[in-house]
Amino acid sequence: MKLISWNVNGLRACMGKGFLDYFRRADADFFCLQETKMQPGQAEIPTDGYHLFMNAAEKKGYSGTAIFAKTEPLRVSMGIGEEEHDHEGRVITLEYPDFFLTTVYTPNSQRGLTRLDYRMRWEDAFRNYLKGLDAVKPVLVCGDMNVAHQEIDLKNPKSNTQNAGFTPQEREKMSALLDAGFVDTFRYLYPDRRDIYSWWSYMFHARENNAGWRIDYFLCSRRIQDRIQEATIETEIYGSDHCPVTVTMDL
Repeated sequence: MKLISWNVNGLRACMGKGFLDYFRRADADFFCLQETKMQPGQAEIPTDGYHLFMNAAEKKGYSGTAIFAKTEPLRVSMGIGEEEHDHEGRVITLEYPDFFLTTVYTPNSQRGLTRLDYRMRWEDAFRNYLKGLDAVKPVLVCGDMNVAHQEIDLKNPKSNTQNAGFTPQEREKMSALLDAGFVDTFRYLYPDRRDIYSWWSYMFHARENNAGWRIDYFLCSRRIQDRIQEATIETEIYGSDHCPVTVTMDL
């Protein structure tokens, strides 16, 4: 079973930059998107062979998630069931007989860390949400989690220690999530692989120079880690400031 996750930084814009060519060529069982920045019906999205689920932010042109699924789920949930956190279209969960699939677009702490306090509340709420799912059946969770967990996960760790996405607080919350029973599928297979990232700033020729961050993930419940067959970061795919990440699971 092949799954892909991609922060498209505006689905309509990405569709003009080759999204559909990659989507069709990839032929994934599940294709999860973050930062769609659109309301349902704002663009015609071919869905042949897929069920499409979208969770749009109340604020137009902001945030948003989507999942294309070849198999119809038993149940679809939008958000995490908490009023404070469910206005920005950040989470979709599909339930299947043997697992849950959740896609997430984690809030950015913003320049100057103006949203760090909110981010900390989000992290605790989202971790508790995933733990609740995991108590029922195994979970796959993917998306832009807006954190480079370890120094190996970004090009310039020392100069970024107080910047959004690499603060000690955000990194500790990622550790807490993994400690709650989840595995970073890429690091599980490639614990020492360096210089492979999933996001690059549009400034300073960052992508040309591979000065990036690995902030897009596939996690799975620890009890199914032996079913991870492959995990990749598709750095050759353009169309966004992020590239797709994938996992292949025996489920």
